[in-house]
Amino acid sequence: MKIKNMKKSIFIIVALCGVLFSATSCQDMLETDSDSQIFDPQLNEKTDSMFYTLGILKGVQQAIDQYVLINEMRGDLTQVNKYTQADLRELANFSATASNKYDSAYVFYRIINNCNYFIAHRDTSLLTGSRKVAIPEYVQAYSIRAWAYLQLAKIYGNVPFYTDPITSISEANTVHDTKDIVGICEALAPDLAKFSGQRVPTYGSNIEVGETNRGVMKYVDTPKMMFPVDLVLGDLYLETGDYAQAARYYFTYLRDNAALANRFYNQPTFTDEIVRKLPNDINYTPEGSSSRWEGIFSMNTPSDVITYVPMAVNNLNGLTTDLPRLFGYDFYTNETSYVVTGGRAVSSLYLLEREIDASQSYLDLASKQNYYYVPSTAVTDNGNVKSVDLGDLRRYTTLSSHVSKEDSLFNEMMKFEGANIPVYRNASVYLRLAEAINRMGYPDAAFAILKDGLNRDLSTDPLYLTEESQEFLRTTIPFFSSDYVSLFADNVGIHSYGSGYTKGAFSPYQLESEVERKVAELNAKYGDDFIKPVVIEQEVLDEEGNPVLDEEGNPVMETITSWQKQDLINVVEDLICDEYALELAFEGNRFGDLCRIARHKNAAATYGADYGSRWLADKLAYKHPVVDLTNQQNWYLPFK
Repeated sequence: MKIKNMKKSIFIIVALCGVLFSATSCQDMLETDSDSQIFDPQLNEKTDSMFYTLGILKGVQQAIDQYVLINEMRGDLTQVNKYTQADLRELANFSATASNKYDSAYVFYRIINNCNYFIAHRDTSLLTGSRKVAIPEYVQAYSIRAWAYLQLAKIYGNVPFYTDPITSISEANTVHDTKDIVGICEALAPDLAKFSGQRVPTYGSNIEVGETNRGVMKYVDTPKMMFPVDLVLGDLYLETGDYAQAARYYFTYLRDNAALANRFYNQPTFTDEIVRKLPNDINYTPEGSSSRWEGIFSMNTPSDVITYVPMAVNNLNGLTTDLPRLFGYDFYTNETSYVVTGGRAVSSLYLLEREIDASQSYLDLASKQNYYYVPSTAVTDNGNVKSVDLGDLRRYTTLSSHVSKEDSLFNEMMKFEGANIPVYRNASVYLRLAEAINRMGYPDAAFAILKDGLNRDLSTDPLYLTEESQEFLRTTIPFFSSDYVSLFADNVGIHSYGSGYTKGAFSPYQLESEVERKVAELNAKYGDDFIKPVVIEQEVLDEEGNPVLDEEGNPVMETITSWQKQDLINVVEDLICDEYALELAFEGNRFGDLCRIARHKNAAATYGADYGSRWLADKLAYKHPVVDLTNQQNWYLPFK
């Protein structure tokens, strides 16, 4: 329709404003200090690459709040409260119209158009010695452009697509083709794949970017502002259901960055006597260690983070973020005092007037997890691993609550306390890898990423891994190969980050028990016969392989219970989905994760071609959406 095309043309014209990189003050944390204009087609100075890359990253800053809020408000981990503004309420109940202030394709097209111009005009032949100095930034432009297009397709479905820079009104008025996620992957992935393994640019680590209003200096590691090409490729292929290619590129990144990709977080040490005294709602995080899980979100040393968007310390230093305040934390105040609430000192930085709360489904998910531990009095873990009903401890870092004597509820949500917004973390890469290899047909290998980590110990004592999966991990995704097994020697399972001792044969956290628990949950929701085990009777064999006979000479039979492969894949996928929630809650991934998993459940059609849609709608029913979420078209925002 002409009206539709006109609407698309209008926002592209507006996007021309982004072709000239936004003017920045001399205090801007992404100040380029360059006199070059983007319309200078030469781009022939070596330093131009840095200046224009920082300009592109400024566009990412301008989009990041919207990126997080669109995904989290429409996901199943958040809920509104009496302070929630109308625009966020509309996102939460799926009533958002084109007038919603968080519905803006423009912020992503500004990034795309700047990337297009840089790619079209950057002279990549410039040398320092024998090194082509412009290549890292050139590849970043490809990578960030693909990431921005991917977000557009996830938010809007079919979107206008162009790779030539628009620098005039006449060019903007040209009718552009539209592409969905599959079309975007087909168009961008081949060129991006040429740069697989390319290192990101770096302009130094621990760069001072300003002092907060409370007198704390903020630093930025510039490599962590960048978007690794292999992770963007992995995401493109995972979204489109090409699981083998997705797994390949996630592994490539992890292999090339193995020194940074192995993580272990210190856990509390308990004795049985201490456990007996612990309340079930204990507010506990490990103390006395620099390797606590909450350290991931430190303002100046964010461990585990691969890519993050560091926002300015105040509006005089650049672009600020509203995310800490919306979750109940006033990053930009100069207050340093504390108030006593319920016998505990709580910083006055925490706000009663927060606009986003954790959903009951998130709180229930966290609370029903067991915590596994080896008593400090035990000599070994053999048979001594125990569980206690503490819930997943990541919940207390992600969002803990304190009630004052006036019955006022304060929340602590630490993930944005430093005004840094994570985009990629090592944990998110491993979980997406687990999602991919599960759908490739290796659910036990996928579960290993949650339980043990794909490490050297598991390669020598594979426990629950089938021969088929062991071979897969030696060859196709070669964590266990002789070339790479030592790189991942210390890798641990993601679930251990919040639930303690999950590894090995003696932990109660096992594939069989977790599958049975999830099957019971799904059967309670969809009917007792929704997922049924496969029961097989077979002869018992002795050590030499001969049938064992009873007193009457008849073969002794045993009953073996197992699961159909497609059932197991779906159940493990749900366990991975739960782990996404426990590990990545509120970071801007959730609705996109739910939609992708739902699409893949629909495509597999194990329980019908609409099962994924029904599954997603069930998860979001508590929001009382105004549209039918079993209709995939209702997952998208109106294009603006």
